[in-house]
Amino acid sequence: MSGPEVIALGEVMLRFDPGEGRIRTARTFRVWEGGGEYNVVRGLRRCFGRRTAVVTALADNEVGRLVEDLVLQGGVDTSLIRWTPEDGIGRTARNGLNFVERGYGIRGALGASDRAHTAVSQLRKGDVDWDTVFSAGARWFHTGGIFAGLSDTTVDVADEAMAAARRHGVTVSYDPNYRPSLWAGRGGADRAREVDLRLARHADVVVGALGLAGSYPGQARIGDDEVAGALAEVACLLPEARVLATTLREVPSAGINDWSSAAWSAETGLVTGPRLPGLHVLDRIGSGDGFAAGLIHGLLGDAGLERALAYGTAHGALTMTTPGDVSMASLAEVEALIAGGSAHVRR
Repeated sequence: MSGPEVIALGEVMLRFDPGEGRIRTARTFRVWEGGGEYNVVRGLRRCFGRRTAVVTALADNEVGRLVEDLVLQGGVDTSLIRWTPEDGIGRTARNGLNFVERGYGIRGALGASDRAHTAVSQLRKGDVDWDTVFSAGARWFHTGGIFAGLSDTTVDVADEAMAAARRHGVTVSYDPNYRPSLWAGRGGADRAREVDLRLARHADVVVGALGLAGSYPGQARIGDDEVAGALAEVACLLPEARVLATTLREVPSAGINDWSSAAWSAETGLVTGPRLPGLHVLDRIGSGDGFAAGLIHGLLGDAGLERALAYGTAHGALTMTTPGDVSMASLAEVEALIAGGSAHVRR
């Protein structure tokens, strides 16, 4: 069997979900796997049928093996996982945990991660033989600002991986995915932006490109009429990027979002995605990663930017209709939504 088409580099955490309740009062949790970069290849495998793999590291204990089992259920190749010995209590290396509330109405979604000193955060430049990884026929490599923000060494790992991918002619995508909690005490938003610009300059495709607009991540809300200018601003910062893409979301309440997208390329200029106003949301976590998966699927298939944007928008929307970080959508459902499908019962 041939190797994976798409490879991601990132942390895979064990997600604890209290369902309709709250973390602070929960008595039971449902567990999933999840991670910003991993969710992309998981969606590409399960919804779009692409062969995918994840490069990550896990502490070799029962929790790590549970995460592995969940990844295996998602169909993602686990052969590139690095297993790190641990000392029994997680002093030297541990696995990341992520507690997530979905939110409801006026109460927004809430994440409380417990991910310090994880095995993957200790990866260093030279730990992974990237030339071997990319010599098996991979077509696409994806990573992002969450992985880069895990520690002072992971940014160098991401830089090394992206440069190796480009040497091998592999298309590279990057998602800034700014998380303030990762940068607190480590330079904050200014340091995150410095890292994002360093890494995004290796990328052919930048997902979440509006995260690079302004002088620091999350600086300002960008209205629909400002998207074209903001993407043009980012294009000037990243002259080698072929595609800049972004989701567009308004949040009247945790359960109802207005959802759309936009993208820019030198060939097409600004392209806008399908508009889904008043989208009912069960769990918004992972929707941006679902968008990235659909976009990548479309671009890999030479569908054209407009069609790729439609795949991303529809897949991200469907990801919000189910619990957990990861997509449960089928390709038929994505294509039906693009074609204007409804929520009528199918029998």
